[in-house]
Amino acid sequence: MSARIYHLALARDWAEAQVAGEYAVSTLGRTLAEEGFIHASREEQWRGVRERFYADVAEPLVLLVIDPDRLHAEVREEEVPGSEETFPHLYGPINLD
Repeated sequence: MSARIYHLALARDWAEAQVAGEYAVSTLGRTLAEEGFIHASREEQWRGVRERFYADVAEPLVLLVIDPDRLHAEVREEEVPGSEETFPHLYGPINLD
């Protein structure tokens, strides 16, 4: 089994995904279609992502804990400009099961 990966989501986006049948938000304010992939983090990274990019978000957040082995989407570890770390990127929507 692969290590879990994580994605911070607005609670309302996650609720909308329950109706739509899949989650397709890439990051705060951007869809999968706009960005080309969904941003994710490893366990040791998600808190830093929350601090850097979600600190000013006043609405409720949820932390999606994702088992990569159950995803239909491809997961790629990729470099991020301006960072020495790689991050997991999901090339497709997150299936709800």
